[in-house]
This record gives sequence, structure tokens and C-alpha cells, in this order.
Amino acid sequence: MADYRWPNLAAMFFDQVAKHGDQPFVWAKRDGAYRPLSWGDAAARVTALSRGLRMLGIEPGDRVVLVSENRPAWLIADVAIMAAGAISVPAYTTNTEADHLHILSDCGAKGAIVSTRKLAERLRPAATKAPDLEFLIAIEPPDIDQVSSFDLHSLDAVQNMGKGGHENVVEMAGRWKPDDTACIIYTSGTGGAPKGVMLSHKAIMHNCAGAEDALADIGLGNETFLSFLPLSHSYEHSAGQFFPISIGAEIYYAEGVETLASNMIEAKPTIMTAVPRLYEMLYQRITAGVRKTGGTKEKLFNKALTLGTKRYQTGRLGLIENIQNAVLEKLVRNKVRGRFGGRLKALVSGGAPLNPDLGTFFTALGLRILQGYGQTETAPVVSVNRAYQVKMHTVGPPLIDTEVKIADDGEILVRGDLVMQGYWGKPDATRETIIDGWVHTGDIGTFDDDGHLMITDRKKDIIVNSGGDNLAPQRIEGIICLEAEIAQAMVYGDKRPHIVALLVPDADWLKEWARAAGKTGSLAELAGDDDLRKALVPAMDRINAGLSNIEKVRRFMIADEPFSIDNAQMTPTMKVRRHKLIEDYGERLVNLYG
Repeated sequence: MADYRWPNLAAMFFDQVAKHGDQPFVWAKRDGAYRPLSWGDAAARVTALSRGLRMLGIEPGDRVVLVSENRPAWLIADVAIMAAGAISVPAYTTNTEADHLHILSDCGAKGAIVSTRKLAERLRPAATKAPDLEFLIAIEPPDIDQVSSFDLHSLDAVQNMGKGGHENVVEMAGRWKPDDTACIIYTSGTGGAPKGVMLSHKAIMHNCAGAEDALADIGLGNETFLSFLPLSHSYEHSAGQFFPISIGAEIYYAEGVETLASNMIEAKPTIMTAVPRLYEMLYQRITAGVRKTGGTKEKLFNKALTLGTKRYQTGRLGLIENIQNAVLEKLVRNKVRGRFGGRLKALVSGGAPLNPDLGTFFTALGLRILQGYGQTETAPVVSVNRAYQVKMHTVGPPLIDTEVKIADDGEILVRGDLVMQGYWGKPDATRETIIDGWVHTGDIGTFDDDGHLMITDRKKDIIVNSGGDNLAPQRIEGIICLEAEIAQAMVYGDKRPHIVALLVPDADWLKEWARAAGKTGSLAELAGDDDLRKALVPAMDRINAGLSNIEKVRRFMIADEPFSIDNAQMTPTMKVRRHKLIEDYGERLVNLYG
């Protein structure tokens, strides 16, 4: 085990509180403006809640489920649970009643904390059926009556109760060991029922230390993070919460994806973590805006893109190009950076493979993207590109104190303090995943000559066509989604002679096309329209021109609705649930081969 500065995450938090005291720590919107909570004020709330949890009967090792959108109370509850020696169990705000019941029952939760009335309404029916649940704490007063199967408390009441206690929470927090379980994070379920991944304090501290080392070259100092990915996901939990705490950074909480553009300008983050789907949406928004503006501005933008791409790919520009590039830095790139707040040192991409062309696009516009790789079972970060050598087609070299090797069949294996303790209550599944200390990731990859890891695809997602060729669907889908006409895509073709695709048209493009074509109706009503299908053919022809013969999409169909969290076709971190789409569209996809 590496030598960490703290015995556990709660102790890490209190140590930073002692250093930063009255300085701003977490920021959230109140009355239309961002307002801060200091380190000291946050610690006072953590201390009160932790004592209150103990008074409600929480003992070391007990599980407490946390259901909330990203907000200061999320962090306070998470740290308070850990300070009491209990295990935090984050749950997605998008979970259904069945999802909540599965988690509450599977982990044997003794308590639960929920934020809004809307979320409480969805959690309450599951809570009444959970066999071990003793209490529910509501951050906002819920519009529900007391339920006999568990006690209902307001957060304020529990904190006030804790304020009357005398237990030294800082001293208590120092008792817990690095190997104690900090949290159980349930996988987002791209392929079945979620499993509870047990992560120790040292696993997450390993990620914090690794991230600090990996980002050293960007000049870490007084950093500001903007948190918008779900904190219930291991990526944001480690990289967007505990890593900022570990370096004494400030955290702003975004109001939502729809307000992200304005929140970036308000928060002026220096570091952001994001998933590829966000970059796809930003790419489509930026390029659509440039095309709409047209004229000189479009020409300048395209020139900045061309020169920036050349500089990234070759490392140099000619004399005249350098002069042009310096002018474009002010006219184009500074404006692009301004839309991201103007202070960004790095955008860190993870959660799924990033299309290299997307990464090059943002790099050419003056935004540093560092693609990384990991999974919940590794707390989660395994590797990330370094600022001094960004290779967009790779996920960078492994973090410090992390062993990565490639098995004979190409599978990526990982070993180190970052490895999970196992799946909660599933010893057989744990033994299948961790063999001789190595996590078998299920991902296929290789190392390049510089020690950068390259991901080919998920083992289970690889398409093997009837000719025996192996195809990476995520790569093809990423290329398809670069076209302005197409927002989302899933390709299909396992054991088939060729590839077909399920497409979701871009909403703005579809609206303009429908107006010009004299059509009306929703996507569901237009999905079967032959004229719409013909209108997408030129885009598919452009896509196929850049694909190898076996990757070409021979036929396609249009989806009835966008892939979303609500229809269970995407995970909360915006990854496509392939098995769900095949379940919903499988028969029609098969008919494309007829």
C-alpha cells in the first residue's frame, strides 16, 4: 500500500478545513446567484450531521443511502456518513422505485438521506418495502406523512440534535483505517442489474494522489471545479468531489446540463471533468452556430481549426502560419475559451471512449482535453493523458502506483490500491472479476511505444460479423455522431454479414428539414417517413466514405425518440444501453437485413 497523507477521506476533509478555515469552499445558486459556504461552515454541518446519525443508531459499517442532485448538502452528507465510520451508498436521482428498492434491499441500508420532495416521492414507496431501513432524512421537508415502517426526520432536526452532542467527530473520523469501506457505488447498469462496488478509503485516496501527480504539469494552485456529472457516479465522486478536497479547491455546483453554458461563465472553472457525450453536444452546438453565422466569422473559425489541427498533429507551423495563428488566438480561440469561463486549464474526459476527432477539434480551438480511462471497480481512474504529451487516440499512461497489463486475449488487467474490495454480497461475481489481485476490466486494449494505453472496445460489445471480423461499435457510432444531421446512433451487426444502424436525427436539423419539406409531427410520427430517411442518406454516404469496407453502414432506420435516461436507453452518465436498444428495436433492426 502506498503511503497516503491521511488515514481516510473524512480525516482528509477535516485536515483541509484546518488549513482553509473561512475561505470559500462550495458554491451553489441561491436567489439567482452563486453563494459560497466556507470550509469551516461545511465542517460544522458535517460534524452536526455525523453526530446526529450516531444518535439515530448508525454504527461503523452500517450503510446509508444518499439520493440527491449535486449540491453542498450532498458532500456534507457523504462526508458525515464516512466520519461516523458508516458506508455511504450513493444512488442516482433518475432511479425508479424498483431501482431504489434493489439498492436499499441489496445493501441492507439502515438509513437513507433524500433531497427534494420530488425525489422523496419516488424513494418513499421503495423505502416502505426495504426490510432493514430504520429512518429517512429529508434535506427539504417532504410532502409525505409519517410512515410506520421507518422514522422520518428533517435534515435540520437531525443536525440540531447533533449540535447538542459532545462526541469529538474530528477525533472519531481519525479512527477509521485506509482499508475500511468508504462507499458502495452501484454500477450504472449498461448490461443488467446494478452491482454494488465496495471502494475503500485508500482506493479513492489512490485516485486523488494519482490525479494530483497527473495534473502537476498544468500548474495546480488555487483551483475551481464545476460539478455537473452525477456525484452518484464513481467518476464525479472521486474526480469532482474528493480530488478537489484533497488539493483544497473550490467546487461550484451546476444547476443542470441545460444551464451548463451559463454556469461555466459564472463559475469560471479551471478544471472540469466530463463524458464524451457532453463534448459531442458542445461540438454540435458550436459548429451549428458557426454555420449559422457564416461569412468572415466562419472563415476565421475554420482557419483557426485548420491551423490548430496542424499544430497538434505536426507540432509546428510555418512562419506565415504562426503569424496568422497568433491573430486567430485573439479573434477566435479567446472567444471560445471565454464560453468556458476563460480560465480552463484542462477538460478531463472519461466514462467512455472519446472520438479522437472530437478531441482534436477542441484542442485546435485552444482547449486542453486530457482523455482518461477507468471504471467503477478501480475507484475509477486507471490512466490519463499528461499535458506534456497528449495523444488523443489514447487514454494516456497509468496513474502512479498502478499496474496495468494486457492479457493474452487482449483484455486490460489492473492491480493496485485502487482495486475495489469486491461486489457487495456477490462473492462469485467478485472472484470472476478479481483474479490474483488483478481486476479483469472486460475492456480490450494495447500499449503504444510511449506507454500510452489504447482502448479497442468492450469485450462484450465487440461486434463479430458473419465473416469473423471484429468491429468496435463505439468507434463507428462516434464517427456517425460528428455529422450535423445526426445526434445519436447505435450500430448493430453481430453474426450478420454487414453493419446497420439506428439513428436519432439532430433536433434542430429535423425541425428545419420538416419546415422545408412541409412536414409536421414528432420524431415518433416522422421516424417512418421515407423522405426523412432519404434526407439522411447524404450524411451516411459521407460517413461511409471514411470507413473501412467491413465498417460501412449498409442500411439504417430512424428511432422513435431520442435515447435518454427517462426511457432507460442511456445511463445517468450518458452512455448508450445497447442491450435496452436491442430489446426495443431488435426486430426492426433484424428486418433491415431482409
